Amino acid sequence: MASVTVREVTKFIEAHIPEFHRKRLESLAGLKLQKVLRRKNPYLYKAKFVTSAPELIKAILDAHLSSQEEAIFGSFLEGLAIFICERVYSGKKSSAEGIDLEFEHGGIRYIVSIKSGPNWGNSGQIKKMRQNFLQAKRILGTNRSAKNIVAVNGCCYHQERIEDKGDYLKRCGQSFWEFVSGDDRFYTTIIEPLGHKAKERNEAFQMEYGKVINCFTAEFIKIFCQPDGTILWNKLVEFNSARPVK
Repeated sequence: MASVTVREVTKFIEAHIPEFHRKRLESLAGLKLQKVLRRKNPYLYKAKFVTSAPELIKAILDAHLSSQEEAIFGSFLEGLAIFICERVYSGKKSSAEGIDLEFEHGGIRYIVSIKSGPNWGNSGQIKKMRQNFLQAKRILGTNRSAKNIVAVNGCCYHQERIEDKGDYLKRCGQSFWEFVSGDDRFYTTIIEPLGHKAKERNEAFQMEYGKVINCFTAEFIKIFCQPDGTILWNKLVEFNSARPVK
């Protein structure tokens, strides 16, 4: 079995992590207040007794950015996992629908769907993943040289006590990174390189974030607040949830 060095991993991360930070900034630059307000639950913030416009805007914006960053960083980690597996097991990015990675090890052909975390989908999405696994197995099974095929849902963080889900395995955190690297400590090896120039890049993000908070707050106060600063919750709920005009 081959191996991947810390130097190789660090070099890959340093080359690709700027893309993550660039997309974070782009996600801010393209935001519009009204679009964000339509996607968030106004009842939740009323129930939490949010009383000031800056507090409400920050809460809504942070919730929006959190889901955006999870998706952006998930794509980065998927690329990292494929890179590592390519070095260690000659793995490759799969062309099959819904399958991210394919490789062979120990007489087994693995087909892998990579997700950032464990709670990535609802029952319908999990059903679709199972269908993708089944279809990929059928295609690979038509090749007489194909060996035993095992489907894996790989999650980049968290833990999974029972990995065997019947028709596929779910490997999370340490188990997943060991699976693609052959090193049971690899999940800690990657954490330090991920911080490459994080401080400098986050400072740039925070500057843009501050501008968005200020602009959104001013716009929100103008549209959804009384002259004394009181939030017009009925107006906000109507904007968010009223029946569309035909």
